[in-house]
Amino acid sequence: MSSNDNQRHDPERVIDLDLVRCTENAALAAWKFFGRGDKNTADAAATDAIRGMFELIDCQGLVRIGEGRKDEAPGIFTDDKLGSWRPGSIPAAIALDPIDGTTLTAQGLPGAISVIALSTCDSPDEDPSQLFPAIPSHYMEKIAVGPAVAESDVSIQLDSPLDANLAIIAGQLRKRVRDLVVVVLDRPRHKDIIATLRRVGCGVRLISDGDVAAAIAPSLPNSGVDAYVGIGGSPEAVLAAAAIKCLGGEQLCRIWPKNDDERRHLLDSGLCVEQDFGETWDVKRMTPGDHLIFAATGISDSPMLRGIKYDNQHCITHSILIRARNRTVRLIEAFHQLGQKTIRLGSTGEEVEL
Repeated sequence: MSSNDNQRHDPERVIDLDLVRCTENAALAAWKFFGRGDKNTADAAATDAIRGMFELIDCQGLVRIGEGRKDEAPGIFTDDKLGSWRPGSIPAAIALDPIDGTTLTAQGLPGAISVIALSTCDSPDEDPSQLFPAIPSHYMEKIAVGPAVAESDVSIQLDSPLDANLAIIAGQLRKRVRDLVVVVLDRPRHKDIIATLRRVGCGVRLISDGDVAAAIAPSLPNSGVDAYVGIGGSPEAVLAAAAIKCLGGEQLCRIWPKNDDERRHLLDSGLCVEQDFGETWDVKRMTPGDHLIFAATGISDSPMLRGIKYDNQHCITHSILIRARNRTVRLIEAFHQLGQKTIRLGSTGEEVEL
């Protein structure tokens, strides 16, 4: 088989390890500012590192899920182009967050990762903008579970009471409800959820930020997390859905306007109609493509990945690489030689040492 035939048959294999290099470089760039109280500088450094690495990747990448635009703030935004864009290179849709957990990074707390999902097109004529649909609301209701629950005959439902869903989860995992561990963002809006979890006796793991890793954790072996519930960001929901789909789990989400003003805006602007507020988004709807890759690198320790460590003359990173086609999960521990390892910057095109 020629290299061109192989590329058409399995296009994501051509660039999957390069995505790990993107998240590794972003995490390493962000680590320079870990615990220094400046989340914008950390985010700018991670963004610059991802842009620089993508300049070396032979794809036509269209960002479908990026960072929110802020006045004069650096970032990688929706509809930005990444990759070489050489004629004949691989068309792809990209969802990413250079740092999921910028506040965690700035404050030196656990739970921060750098994350990318990429979905390649089956043909040059396919529209990559359809591979990661944009969610019109800022937030979504979410419940995420692992493969044992997702593949069972009894399904969880967003409309079901939480304790009923917990009973289903416990039954499929062959646990007692009080033995479950559930992750929830520590927010006032989750007061009732937390109260219910504690009333039925679940272990509750509260996190301050970083709900991409938290939503993925139930689908990972030996994570110690059985479910994720609560209301979190819509872009984060899509990023998590990419990994969860690759792992065989499930995440159910629903648009959640944060107040009456946002609800009116969604309706008046035509971004939503009334029935959209009751519809459920699952991982197939959020990530419809078959050629899907997910990569992430830990910045600080999370339920999904260990964070960056320094040992003698090496910087050690821990990353995950997953492909939806065959559910292969690669856990990559990389040792970067200090003084030899360089990061390419998108802003200057230069290679800079760690």
